[in-house]
Amino acid sequence: MNGHGRFASLAGDEDGRPAPAATPAPSPHPAWSGDPGLVGRAAELGALRDVLGTATAGRTKTAATATATDQGAALVLSGQPGTGKSALLEAAVRAARDEGMRVLRCAGIRGSNPPDLSGLLQTLWPVLSDGLEPTGRADRADTPDPAAPVRPEGAAAPGAVPQGSADLADPATPHHPPTVDPPPRAPSLDALAGVLVDGAPAPGTGHAWLAFAVLDVLTAAGLAGQPLLVAVDDWDALDAPSRQVLAFVARRAPGHPLALLMTSRPPHALPNPLTGVPTLSLGPLSPAASARLLASRRPGLDAQAVRELAATAAGNPLALLELPAPAEDSLPSLPASSDRLAAALAPGAARLPADTRDLLLVAALHPEGDLPLLMSAASRIGGTALDLAALEPAERAGLVSFDGLRPHFAHPATAGAVVHGTDPDRGRAAHAALAAVLAPGSVRMLWHRSQAAQGPDPELAARLEAVHGDALEQCPPTMAVRLLRRAADLHPHPADQGRCALRAAQLAQLFGLDRMTRTLAHHALRHPLGPLGKVCAQALAHTGTTGAQPPTHATVRGTDAVVDPTDPSSWPAPVGSAEQENALELARITAPVVVGDEQRSKALLAFLDGMPDRADDPRLLYAMATVRPLGRAATVLAGVCADRDLADVSVRDIERLGEAALLAGDPLRALDLFRRAERRRRFHALPAQLPRVLLRQGLAHLGMGNWAQGEHALRRCAQSAEGTYGQDDHVAAARVLTHLVRALRTGIPAEPVPDRELAAARRSVPSIDAVLAVGAAWTLVECGESAAALPALSALLTDPRTRAAALFAVVTYAEAAKAEQASQEALATLDRLERELGAQCPRVIGVRFTVARAVLADDDDARPMFELAYAEDLSPWPYLEAPLRLAEGRWLRLRRQFADSQATLRQAAAGFTMLGAEARAPRIAAELRASGERAEGAAPGGSRPAAARDLLTARELRIAELAARGLSNREIGEQLGLASRTIGAYLYRVFPRLGVTSRAQLAEVLRNPDTP
Repeated sequence: MNGHGRFASLAGDEDGRPAPAATPAPSPHPAWSGDPGLVGRAAELGALRDVLGTATAGRTKTAATATATDQGAALVLSGQPGTGKSALLEAAVRAARDEGMRVLRCAGIRGSNPPDLSGLLQTLWPVLSDGLEPTGRADRADTPDPAAPVRPEGAAAPGAVPQGSADLADPATPHHPPTVDPPPRAPSLDALAGVLVDGAPAPGTGHAWLAFAVLDVLTAAGLAGQPLLVAVDDWDALDAPSRQVLAFVARRAPGHPLALLMTSRPPHALPNPLTGVPTLSLGPLSPAASARLLASRRPGLDAQAVRELAATAAGNPLALLELPAPAEDSLPSLPASSDRLAAALAPGAARLPADTRDLLLVAALHPEGDLPLLMSAASRIGGTALDLAALEPAERAGLVSFDGLRPHFAHPATAGAVVHGTDPDRGRAAHAALAAVLAPGSVRMLWHRSQAAQGPDPELAARLEAVHGDALEQCPPTMAVRLLRRAADLHPHPADQGRCALRAAQLAQLFGLDRMTRTLAHHALRHPLGPLGKVCAQALAHTGTTGAQPPTHATVRGTDAVVDPTDPSSWPAPVGSAEQENALELARITAPVVVGDEQRSKALLAFLDGMPDRADDPRLLYAMATVRPLGRAATVLAGVCADRDLADVSVRDIERLGEAALLAGDPLRALDLFRRAERRRRFHALPAQLPRVLLRQGLAHLGMGNWAQGEHALRRCAQSAEGTYGQDDHVAAARVLTHLVRALRTGIPAEPVPDRELAAARRSVPSIDAVLAVGAAWTLVECGESAAALPALSALLTDPRTRAAALFAVVTYAEAAKAEQASQEALATLDRLERELGAQCPRVIGVRFTVARAVLADDDDARPMFELAYAEDLSPWPYLEAPLRLAEGRWLRLRRQFADSQATLRQAAAGFTMLGAEARAPRIAAELRASGERAEGAAPGGSRPAAARDLLTARELRIAELAARGLSNREIGEQLGLASRTIGAYLYRVFPRLGVTSRAQLAEVLRNPDTP
C-alpha cells in the first residue's frame, strides 16, 4: 500500500466525507475531515501525509534488503503563534499511531530556561528505557567501521570537524556530509544514556559524536520494529544542544527509516538554523475558512460579532477560537484577549521593562499614533521621559516592528495580548495620557478623554454629541456609534440619555450592526422619548430578528394611541427639530420595508410631504426614491440637484443623494456623487467603505450603457473588498454584475446565478433581480436575438416592480421593436409610460423617450425625429447618441445616401466601441459593407492610401496602441495622465480614420504596418 493510500485519516473530500483508504489521492490533497478544528488546512494535511507515507515506503521489505534511498523524510511546520502548528502535528501523530507507527515526542516550553539536552532526553527516553542497541548500516557512507579504534576523549581525527562547526552550526551548508572521517559511533546505549541522563561528557568530538549517536539510535529504532515518527513541538523553544542535534537529524532523515516532524516559529534573525530542512509555512486562514471555523466551533455568534472577530483574528485560528466576543459596555476600552491567547502571542510581555509596557499600552489604545506621540503619552503614565530605547525590548521579543514612523504589532490580536490583564485604573491613566497629547477637540482626543472619565460629565457628553458627525467622516463607522453611546452614559439627565442612545441605535442600524442596534434601542426605550422617538426605537429594537428589518407586527403605545412602526399612516406628525430628525430616520428605515405595499407607500409619501421645510434632506429624498422611483422622479432629482455646497454635506448623505439619483433614473448625476464620495473616503483613509461606493459606481455605468467603465468599477470593487471582512455581500454583487456586463459586451448570455450568491447580492443591491432581468433581455438585443428580447423588455416595462430599471433600456427596447417591425406597438407603450409619469417625468428620462421615438420613426417621419433628438444635448449621454446614429446610418443607407451613411455608421461604431459594446461590431461592419464601404479602404485601380500608422499623430498612435492591447479608457488615461473621457474622444476620431469599428480590428490594423 503506498503512502497516499495509507494515513487516509489525513485526507477527505471538501464535504467532509472520509477518503477511501485504498484509493490514491492526487496532490494537492483534499481537506481532512478528522478534526473539525482543522479548517482550511487541506494542503498542509496532504503534505504531512506525504511525509508519513515516505517514511513507511520501504516497510514491505525486510530490514536486510531495504535500501536507504526509499525511506525517510523530515518536515518543519513553520508559522506565527496560533496558526495551528501543534494541531497539525497532533493530527499527524494520531494518523501515525492509527497506522501502527511508533511515535517519539518532545515539546519545548516557551518562557522557560530548559537544561541542556533535556529535549533529546524527552525524545529518546522510551528508546533508552527499552535498552535497544544501535544497529549499524552497511550502506551508510557516513558511518565509520564499527571495528575502527575509538580515539581518546577530546582527541580529533585528522581533519575532523570541531565541536559546533560544519553540519551542526553552519546552516549555509547543512545538507552536505562532512568531508572528513565522522566521529566514532557509541559502542552501546550506555554511553548515550550517560550523556543524556547522568550528564556525563560526550566522548570524542562532543556534539558531533552526540549527533551521530542520536541518528544511529533512531535508525536502529526504525529498523527494529514499527515504522518510526519523531514529533517535536516548538523546536525553537528547546535547549540549544537539542535544537542542533535534531536539526542535524532532520537534514539526514532522507535515507533513514524514520519520519521527523517539527514545529517552529519563524526565526527573528538570519541565518536560519533550519536551512536545508524542508519547511512548510503556515499562513492565515482565508476569510471563508475563518467563517467556517467560527461557525463550527463557536456557533450562535451574530454576523456583527463574526465580522469583528474575523477582522481582529486576521485568519489566526487560535485568535478565532480564543478572542472574547465584543462587548460595548467595558470601561475603560481595551483590546480584548484571553489568557491562552496572551500566552501564545505575547508570552514575555509581563517581564518587559515598565517603560516598554507603558509604550505598548498606549500603542494598543491608539494604533494610528506615531512613535513620538506615543512616547509622550507613555511618559505621562510613568512620570519619566522615554526615548527610542524603550521600544527595543518589544522589538527583540517580536511583539512589534518599527517602520520609522510608528510601531506595528506583529498581529492585530497582539495588541490585546500585550495589555491583557491591565488594571482598569492603569487603563484609564493611559487614555488620559493620550487625551493630553492629542489635538484638542479632535475625535480621538475626546474619545480617549471619555474613556478616562468616571461619573457624569455633561460638558464632555455634549462635546461627544457635537463631534460624532466628524467621526462619521474620519473614522470607522463604529466610532460615531460609540461616541454617542458614551455620551448617553455621561449625560446626567434621562431625556439626554435617551436621545443619545436612540441616535446611536439609528447609526448602528445604518451600518448593519444589528446586535448593537438592538442593544442601544432597548437602552433608549428605558428613557423618556418623544412619540416618534418611541416608534423609531421600537422599530430598531427588532432589527435583524426578521430579515434585518422592523417586523410588521411590532407595535408601541404612543401618547394615547397604538402605533405600528411599519405603518406610516399611524405615525404622529413631527413637532420640533428633534422629532423631525426621528421622523426622517424612521422614514429611511421603513422605506425598504413598505416597497410593494401600495397603501403603506402612499402613506409614507404623504408623511414625507408633511415636512416641506426638509424637502431637500438626503434621507427624505432617498426614502421617496425607494418607494416611488418613477412616481416622484422629478421631485427627487430636483432635490438632488438643489443648490447646496457638497463640501458641507457628510459623505454618507452624498452617497444617499447618489442612490436617490440612480433610483430616479439619472445615472450621470449619481456617478458624479459617488465619485465625490469615493474621494472623501480615500482622503480619510477608510478603505473598508470603498467597496459599497465602487459598486454603486458600477451600477451607474451600467445604467449609462458604459459597460467598459462599469466592468472596471466592479473589478475595483471586488479588489478593494478582497480579504476584507464583512464585505461578502458587496463581493457577491460585484461578481454577479461583472458576469452580466461581460454578457452585455460579448452578446453571450450569462450563466444562471447560484441561489446562495444571489441572496448575498440582494443584501447589497436590493434591486439586483430587476437589474439582472433587464440585463438578460438587453443581452439578447446585443447578440441579435430581438425576437426573444422584445416581449421580455415589454413585460419588464409593464411590471411596476421592474419598470424603473427597464427604463434604462427603453432605447434598446425601441431597437428590438424596430427590428421586429413592431414600431407601432412600441410607440403605444412609450406613450402610456409618458402619460403615467406625467409631470414627474424628468428631462433625463424624456431624452430617452425622444431618442427611442427617433429610432422607431418610419421613413417619412424619420428626418424631423432625428433632428428633434439631435436638438437635445447628447454629449453627456453617449449611450443614447450611439444607437441614434446607428439608426440614422441605416435610414440613410436605405435612402441610398451612402457617403453620409458611412460617416454616420462610423460615428456609431466609435461610440459603441467607447462604451465597450463589442457584440455590436460585426453588425455595424455589415451595415458599412452594405453602404458600399470596401474592406481595403481603397477603390479599384486607385492609389494605395498611406499606412495606418501614418494617418495618426504621435499621441493618437500611442492611444491606439494601448487600446489595441485591451486597456480600458481609464487605464490608458492613468498611463498618459489624461481623463478617460479625453481618451474616448481620441478614439472617437481614430476609429473612423482607420476604418475600424472595434478594438480587435484596431489591433489587426496596427499589427500590419502596411494595412491602410
